[in-house]
Amino acid sequence: MKFWLALVRVPGVGPVAVQRLLKHFSPEQIFQASRASLTAAGFSDKLIEALQNPPWELVAQDLLWLEQPDNFVLTLEDVDYPASLKEISDPPPVLFVKGLLDLLQQPQMAMVGSRNPSSVGVKIALEFAQALAQAGFVITSGMALGIDAASHQGALNAGGYTIAVAGTGLDRVYPACHKQLATDIVAQGALVSEFPPGTTAKAGHFPRRNRIISGLCQGLLVVEAAAQSGSLITARMALEQNREVFAIPGSIHNPLARGCNALIRQGAKLVETAEDIFEELGQYNQVYKSIDAQINQTALDLEQQNLLKLVPYSPITVDNLVQESGYSVETVSSMLLVLELQGYIAAAAGGSYYRIQ
Repeated sequence: MKFWLALVRVPGVGPVAVQRLLKHFSPEQIFQASRASLTAAGFSDKLIEALQNPPWELVAQDLLWLEQPDNFVLTLEDVDYPASLKEISDPPPVLFVKGLLDLLQQPQMAMVGSRNPSSVGVKIALEFAQALAQAGFVITSGMALGIDAASHQGALNAGGYTIAVAGTGLDRVYPACHKQLATDIVAQGALVSEFPPGTTAKAGHFPRRNRIISGLCQGLLVVEAAAQSGSLITARMALEQNREVFAIPGSIHNPLARGCNALIRQGAKLVETAEDIFEELGQYNQVYKSIDAQINQTALDLEQQNLLKLVPYSPITVDNLVQESGYSVETVSSMLLVLELQGYIAAAAGGSYYRIQ
């Protein structure tokens, strides 16, 4: 184990370099090989210098971390290393895991999206994560703000399981405001990282994290994403890894829907209910539970139902609703409040409203 840990601790040695090294040497042999042998295998002087001076003191710290309860380290040689992740072009040589190790072998649905989602996006993420978790999928995401956090929470709320792939060492929580969420995930899921303990958050870590999220899953669902969202990078990685990609469509007026709509144009499956996902990935379901996403409108009186029919899925102003309905401003405002509280509509900028269901 210590030689695998040394590999990921050596500066400048990433997953691709490790794969090249393993074609010529075992992990133990890498650190015993002579400079001449490493040179003959085609490695640079800089890399050889680093390999011949590994930071053993950091490896010793990693081994101490491994001794703590519910902490695990998986290498590419371990039978518990996720088979789906091993298939990608640059699998992490080592995975640090905290929590329920066997979840990594279970069917997983990845969920990603905006860090600054709308209230509707959060609600959708919670509901889909809950439905998918109830159907037997482990929900996998990146524990970021927004859609990631809502996806993890939806799985937890359903009594299901969830995996968070971190862009830091597992002795740290990023963002820090998710400390309680991380604690809950360890109790009802697992934290996973390719970065050893002590690694802080850096911008370059998150694209690397994203390939693990997509590599672990059978399918990836994008809930909300702007045109230049990082979630689209994860979706592209998923497509390159031959994973099923799903996207929830949105209004053409909603900037947070543009990324999802673009994915659908490029061939992602349009998703409106959890059943749309089950149609594609039903072979992975352990338990199938039909999800009824329709709102029961009989709870509304006739006037409220009539007003709801006038609210489109893109924003409309109160003045326009007054004009179209013939009701007074006071009546429309009162009914809009009821419709919003019951989850039929949501408020938008400028005093507008749009329909959710």
